Amino acid sequence: MNKKTVKDIDLKEKKVLVRCDFNVPMDENRNITDNRRIVAALPTIKYLLEQNCKIVLCSHLGRPKGEFKPEFSLAPVAKELSKQLNMDVVMAKDVIGEDATKKAKKLKNGEILLLENLRFHREETDNDPEFAKKLASYGEIFVNDAFGTAHRAHASTEGVTKYLPAVSGFLIEKELEFLGNALENPKRPYVAILGGAKVSDKIGVIDSLLEKVDTLMIGGAMAYTFFKAQGYSVGDSLCEEDKCDLALELMAKAKEKGVKMVLPIDTKIGKEYKPDTESKTVAWTDIPDGWQGFDIGEKTIEMFRKELNGAKTIVWNGPLGLFEFDQFAVGTDAIAHKLANLNDAITIVGGGDSAAAVEKAGLADKISHVSTGGGASLEFLEGKKLPGIEALLDK
Repeated sequence: MNKKTVKDIDLKEKKVLVRCDFNVPMDENRNITDNRRIVAALPTIKYLLEQNCKIVLCSHLGRPKGEFKPEFSLAPVAKELSKQLNMDVVMAKDVIGEDATKKAKKLKNGEILLLENLRFHREETDNDPEFAKKLASYGEIFVNDAFGTAHRAHASTEGVTKYLPAVSGFLIEKELEFLGNALENPKRPYVAILGGAKVSDKIGVIDSLLEKVDTLMIGGAMAYTFFKAQGYSVGDSLCEEDKCDLALELMAKAKEKGVKMVLPIDTKIGKEYKPDTESKTVAWTDIPDGWQGFDIGEKTIEMFRKELNGAKTIVWNGPLGLFEFDQFAVGTDAIAHKLANLNDAITIVGGGDSAAAVEKAGLADKISHVSTGGGASLEFLEGKKLPGIEALLDK
């Protein structure tokens, strides 16, 4: 993925359109509860300010489905950006309307304009050429720094590249460096940890990783499909019965490829899906009816820790239990701490829930790379081409 970055072209005093990923969570009062994605965009924005550019930022937020909805406005993002950059970030009331056009024309070197939510227009997700052309009119150069949306061929990720030279920002450059090396040139032993709810969500990733890794560790709710496939009762645990044959095929492929597939040997189970439910730990072969598996057990935690000793590259995607509830976050938390303490390994945490778990544990700065893209990092690890990356200029 040898793509040009902001450092490979002359940006001095240019008008630059930047696609960011400001899809941040907010509470009911529209306060940003996690500003990680905004902070991740700062190095690129600051570099453009150093080049004395006129900067037009654009992003989506949530799923307004092509309609203007005030609760999806990017106004709180403009406020947070102003605070982080210690300067005024001008907010447009629309995307390609009169207000945005007027404010973009008035923009001076070293100033920043943030457009309103791209997804207030259906044309954004439809990758409408006219909409893309209007967006492109705000810049002389396009910078994509939104890895979290790079797997979508939208107007602001792929469409605009038909009208402007396109390069990556520092965030996408970092994502490609870490995830690319994990795929193409990993230091060994190479271990992958996959969690999350469904085998069906991870089929492509498991299949792809079985061609590359030395060890594959499976946790989360999808482990119960592997248990069921081997003929064991999983009680009321989340299980995709129609994927049992596939689970057996993946186990057979691992054996054929010489990949060590590690499944949990015990599991923490609960009576009900609630934080304070009655719980106990049982062997993976002994889950009783009326109980659900919600976390890996202590013996599995210890086994996973041992498997990680000596690993040189580790990719982790998906929590190992119901980490939203403290009593079932123990496995995910233990593995996050183990990764944080592996000083001589490259540790990569895929986006989404596993990234949130690492943040929650306060360990993000001890991980080599925490990806900002959930779906994008999964598709990248599957070996799929990401439209938003493919459209960038090659070096």
